[in-house]
Amino acid sequence: MNLSDIKEEIKGLVNKEVMLNVTGSRSKKQMYKGIINEVYPNIFTVLVNGVNKSFTYADVAIGDVKIYHM
Repeated sequence: MNLSDIKEEIKGLVNKEVMLNVTGSRSKKQMYKGIINEVYPNIFTVLVNGVNKSFTYADVAIGDVKIYHM
């Protein structure tokens, strides 16, 4: 999947609830449940417990961020 496909898929999820599985540094994994809030040219934001968290489309492309539809 290329970046433009990923952007289009995420645009379709705006204002919808998702689960995110995020792999950070040192292979630390975190799960977030939130709503995709905004979509920008290089990033998208997810509202998690009243806090906006931002992620890049490249993170999704390489598998560091996995999005599960609810």
